Amino acid sequence: MSENLDYNEKYRLRTKRFAVAIILFYSKHCKQTEELRVIGKQLLRSGTSVAANFRAVTRGRSHAERFSKMCIVVEEIDETQFWLELIEEADMLDKSTFGDIKKETDELVKIFSASKANMKK
Repeated sequence: MSENLDYNEKYRLRTKRFAVAIILFYSKHCKQTEELRVIGKQLLRSGTSVAANFRAVTRGRSHAERFSKMCIVVEEIDETQFWLELIEEADMLDKSTFGDIKKETDELVKIFSASKANMKK
């Protein structure tokens, strides 16, 4: 049980820091053009949703409810990764802009995909 609490607390904090990083990234970089603003808002929604839905995972009343919320977390972090890739591949921002946020997104996709798979077993 303690291991679950440690995991929950660790990733509640990590996803909240990630949401703040997404907000700051949007505020600093995503207001330059109309296209970037539109895609940036999608990024903002999905990136902050990761933290809100992971919080819901930790509050789930049953395994089924927690699994359902974890599925949403995986969808949202994957969508966040997609928007970042789209911005990068369309050369909307300099590649150096993405460093840490792209790395964290990639790591969270792997972590939450693995967590979802373990919960399904």
